Amino acid sequence: MDHKKMGDDIVRLVGGEANINGLVHCATRLRFDLKDSKKAERETLEKHDGIITVVESGGQFQVVIGSNVAHVYAEIMKNRDFGGDSSSSAESTGEKTSVLSKVFEIISGSFSPLIPAMAGSGMLKALLTVLTMLGWMSDTSDTYLILSAAGNAVFYFLPIFLGITLGMKLKANPYVAGVIGAALMEPNFTGLMDKGSDVSFLGIPVVMMNYSASVFPIFISISIYAVLDKLLKKIILKDLQLFLVPMIALMIMVPLSAMAFGPFGTTVGDWISSGVTWLIGVSGILSGIVLGGFMTFMVVFGLHWGFTPITIQNIGVGGDPIEAMAAAAVFAQIGVAFGIFLKAKKNKTLRTLAGSTSLTGLLAGVTEPIVYGLILRYKRVIPIVVIAGAIGGAINGHFGVKMTAYVFHNIFAIPVYTPTVVYVIAIACSFAVAAVLTVMFGYESKSKDTASDKNESVSNTSTESTPEELPVVPEAKTTEIKKEQIYSPLTGKAVALSTINDPAFSTGAMGKGLAIVPEIGEVVAPVDGVVTSLFPTGHAIGLTTNAGTEILIHIGINTVALKGKHFNPVVQEGDIVRQGDLLIQFEIDKIKEAGYETVTPVIVTLTQQEVDVFETTQEHVQKNDVLLTLVV
Repeated sequence: MDHKKMGDDIVRLVGGEANINGLVHCATRLRFDLKDSKKAERETLEKHDGIITVVESGGQFQVVIGSNVAHVYAEIMKNRDFGGDSSSSAESTGEKTSVLSKVFEIISGSFSPLIPAMAGSGMLKALLTVLTMLGWMSDTSDTYLILSAAGNAVFYFLPIFLGITLGMKLKANPYVAGVIGAALMEPNFTGLMDKGSDVSFLGIPVVMMNYSASVFPIFISISIYAVLDKLLKKIILKDLQLFLVPMIALMIMVPLSAMAFGPFGTTVGDWISSGVTWLIGVSGILSGIVLGGFMTFMVVFGLHWGFTPITIQNIGVGGDPIEAMAAAAVFAQIGVAFGIFLKAKKNKTLRTLAGSTSLTGLLAGVTEPIVYGLILRYKRVIPIVVIAGAIGGAINGHFGVKMTAYVFHNIFAIPVYTPTVVYVIAIACSFAVAAVLTVMFGYESKSKDTASDKNESVSNTSTESTPEELPVVPEAKTTEIKKEQIYSPLTGKAVALSTINDPAFSTGAMGKGLAIVPEIGEVVAPVDGVVTSLFPTGHAIGLTTNAGTEILIHIGINTVALKGKHFNPVVQEGDIVRQGDLLIQFEIDKIKEAGYETVTPVIVTLTQQEVDVFETTQEHVQKNDVLLTLVV
């Protein structure tokens, strides 16, 4: 993979450098803060080779790449400087953002840059736990203490690191923000704890606390500092701002943090942590069912970031039960992928995807490729991942399993969960239940009518004439041909996919098929089946036939930019349709007037097994004419 080219393509497709306020990355995705997310060509990005999907959540435009994300990020950031003093995307476009979305955006933007360091440190702590358990290293040896320092540092000095990332996110000086966090951990300050309650600032009592590994105090302090920083820059002469703004900010913020924001934030964090602990104590099983069963979808919508500060707070005081229960969801996802790997014996492409993502999940705890590439694609497995995750979550919740270090949920991180045996049983149950149910019930709907003429079995000795678009098959009494016919959804001129001005279609990357230059603005169902996807803009629709074949009809090129104008879908996702039923109406002339091509690809994106796709030889097709014939 050419990481530089991919990075350049992504920057261009999100609207160019001028449209980017900021960029960070986590384990699998690039997280853009865009001035105007509407300028991003989401559909083209999703078709780009190497991109798993695109997600808009928590005020961020997220491009999910997978394990290569760090390399792509590095190439993008070469000779570029995103961030600065640009206003946020909501401010730039006038879009209204809910308070909750803004909070999640700030939390995710602050923690995302730290996740690699936190995950790496957590895994190092897990390794040290294993080495001491096996007796290969003493926890009093110099080697252990040095490595332990490496594993503990990011958590102990978390207020400093969070101060920096929060400062960046809130458009304040990040290094002054880091100094505010550092001041709460400086030896002169921490030494005051030995004086007990006899500590004051200008005669005002100061409640001394240990701020190492704390989260809420620094969030409150830096949020106030960001406002103060902007105020000071308005009232202080520019020539004096270099030293006067940070000096006054530190003189105000450090004492205020020590006297008010720190104790208040610590108290709030303790209340929330105690509340969660109380809720889990009331019903660990119910809490585990909710977190284990639905964490997959909390991650999709970015809601999991709300738990991150609580998790860090809990780890600092002995262990976190939330992530222990949520870990069951991760192994349920891996189990679904493994089940698809076992089930999809005849689909080599899908089998390869399922196998590789299963391995990545087990070894690294990275499951976004499973969620976006398999679970959200095959909605039949959604109940399976919920059930399997709920079972493991309930076990962990009932027995009070806790995570003692911040890690990605993978097999190497097992030692940081306690009690370890119970945790292993819980994740094994989630994995096994998900895999078995997927194998038993499959990952996509099966045909209810095996005698359907859309998936007929024709013996070579049959007297039925061979369609002209099919090759002649040599006589063989024992050979059977299974064929499925896809009818034209449009009236117009049939053209080869290779002639389309869109490489995702013209190269065959999306699948095999034909394109039609429409003469009438109506799309009808090309098969009997189910509407499995309908784009909100109405310009594209996906159907799954009764035989399990997936078909995509994409009206025009780059017409997603019309944002639904001139398109009128008459069906909804989940509707059962018969071949010939009206699906979408569209205005050909107005689409052309807007500067877009109306050529419409009709492609087979996935089948139950490997097939040959034969195209009609007609140059002009009417709706309901045979367009494609699939032969096994």
